[in-house]
Amino acid sequence: MAGRGQASKSLVMAVCLLLASLTACGGPSAADTARAEVQRVLDRRASAVLHHDPAAYAATGTRDPYARVRAVPLTDWTYRLESLRRSGDTAVAQAELRYRVTGYDKAPVTAGRTLTLSTGADGKWYVDSDRPRSKAAEQLWDQGTVSVVHGRGSLVLGVGHGDADLRGYARLADRAIPAVSDAWGTDWSRHVVLLVPGSLEGMAGLLGSPASNYRGIAAVTTGETGGAGRAPADRIIVNPAAYGMLGPLGKQVVLTHETTHVATRAHTNAATPLWLSEGYADWVGYRGTGRTAEEAAPELRRAVTGGDVPAALPADGDFGFAGDPARLARAYESGWTACRMIADQWGERRLDDFYRAVGAHGVREGAVENALRKVLGTTLERFTEQWRAYLVRQLG
Repeated sequence: MAGRGQASKSLVMAVCLLLASLTACGGPSAADTARAEVQRVLDRRASAVLHHDPAAYAATGTRDPYARVRAVPLTDWTYRLESLRRSGDTAVAQAELRYRVTGYDKAPVTAGRTLTLSTGADGKWYVDSDRPRSKAAEQLWDQGTVSVVHGRGSLVLGVGHGDADLRGYARLADRAIPAVSDAWGTDWSRHVVLLVPGSLEGMAGLLGSPASNYRGIAAVTTGETGGAGRAPADRIIVNPAAYGMLGPLGKQVVLTHETTHVATRAHTNAATPLWLSEGYADWVGYRGTGRTAEEAAPELRRAVTGGDVPAALPADGDFGFAGDPARLARAYESGWTACRMIADQWGERRLDDFYRAVGAHGVREGAVENALRKVLGTTLERFTEQWRAYLVRQLG
């Protein structure tokens, strides 16, 4: 009897364990079900954006973002749900938005998004809000309804600007593209995307940084650096306040400078010092304008004529936007004069070869020294002394 009782108890326990196992494995948890349902809502929302279907978009929740983004030409638009925190009939989702602008982005642009959701009377999930993730940069449509103007090789997206204003940007960008190709070559996309927010604060929001960092800066270019050649996310972001204060030549120089960054992106990486990347962009920007060294480098001229000839090429830290504006100007002007000297003394082709050779090194240490030796046949010490003498001749 004792043996049979123990066997019966063991059998009961085994059955209970089996039932528990089957219960645990027999279906998804409530959290998994909610996550799958939310992902499906986001999939329908993305499909509605791509297929220009406002009714389908509205069926997933708030319709405001669609009205703001609908003019943007999009090839891809997808959400990947990363996490979901549910509390009763509400939830907060963290997702990665991936999108491509038709004809311009070779690979998706990614953006971190926070979405709030709630369940309706039908028990289904609906999106209540879609905003940038904490500390993530804004997208242009987060700031208002996006207007779109197409140039020959440019696409201008703006908020708070009329089409006539945006067409002016497109004309300047369309002139910049062949100017850059004439200097650098045609081994780049020869297309640019400009973002024109309504204010300095809007520019800072797109960059995810304080507005004080960009006060007085007319435009910046963002994008992937490295030698992969894809550079999917290049955007020229304009500060309308500072840009609007420039004359026609200044506006053209700025956009040609920024377009140069787009063209050289695949050859720009951690090995490339800022004096070279910014100096080369300025060299292309001023190329063919007839501007003299004295006209293009006023801050550096003041230093040189005052007996303060720089002892070395500027360090990356000298290019900080939040620092002394005069120091920043001297850094840019120093990089420009160094590139101008290479073009004058070794030729424009050698300048391009030098830029590519520095990037091909891959890491900063030894990159400039190696390229100087292989392409220009000199050392950093001799090059620096030549540059200092060049400053005295040109600016002294």
